[in-house]
Amino acid sequence: MTMISLRDAIENRISHLTGRTLGGVDYTQPKGDPGLFGPETVAWKVHGEFTPMMCGGVSALLLQMLHPLALAGIWDHSNFRQDMIGRLRRTSQFIAVTTFGSRDDAERILERVRRVHDGVSGHTADGTPYAANDPDLLVWVHVAEMSRFLAAHRRYRNPGLSLADQDRYFAETARVAEALGARNVPKSRAAIDVYLENQRRYLVCDSRTRDVIDVLLHALPPSPIIRPAGALFMRAGIDLLPSWAATLLGLEMSSLERHTVRAGIRTIAPVVRWAVRNGSYRRAMERMQAKQQRR
Repeated sequence: MTMISLRDAIENRISHLTGRTLGGVDYTQPKGDPGLFGPETVAWKVHGEFTPMMCGGVSALLLQMLHPLALAGIWDHSNFRQDMIGRLRRTSQFIAVTTFGSRDDAERILERVRRVHDGVSGHTADGTPYAANDPDLLVWVHVAEMSRFLAAHRRYRNPGLSLADQDRYFAETARVAEALGARNVPKSRAAIDVYLENQRRYLVCDSRTRDVIDVLLHALPPSPIIRPAGALFMRAGIDLLPSWAATLLGLEMSSLERHTVRAGIRTIAPVVRWAVRNGSYRRAMERMQAKQQRR
């Protein structure tokens, strides 16, 4: 396999995982449209690289499943056993479109998710009612995602990200959660930390939690090119969990394993960066640069 064909193969597999092949969105149009955020935001910087986002996304799903109401929605309303990769792809597409898509595309996918949420409701095993459009549950899902994305970015891309920029990131991305119906979304690093600490009393790891997580951790793509990296992403996602969450899930890692996983991610990240030439971030930058060139 030549370097060019290897590069194409890696990019094609990554595009499949990120949901870009689901279609329906042209990130290069319309010219000059900043979407919900724009290139000067911290959200574009954090969400713009595949490797940390993949690690953070796995960690977010692990953390989300500790909430009984979030778990119930997955258990009752998804075919996670048959299509966990599909769920990852759809989540990746949502993040990409709301971050890098035009305003119209972002609003369109937000409306689509709101409609899906309207049909997701029921009762947990102990009879507690749940609904995907519950404002409090939306906050949990959002905070689990954004806190893990930022944790991954700081570990693997920019450890020196200032506290001010961390606060900006949470304030920026809160608008997506609010557009879905969340209320009282924490908008700073300190507020996020307090929120997660306060939520610990509600979190549970039971047999259904372990069942869903076992499916997630074994949901590796069949491609021989991507599968080893996928296994590494899964371990990196565990490593990014708050220590109390890893303990609750029974997924503690030794210091040696953490060191090995982190070294592995830092090794493959430049390869992925080299391979991905047409990701949503770069295409969105083309959209914005076209506006500058017309001036």
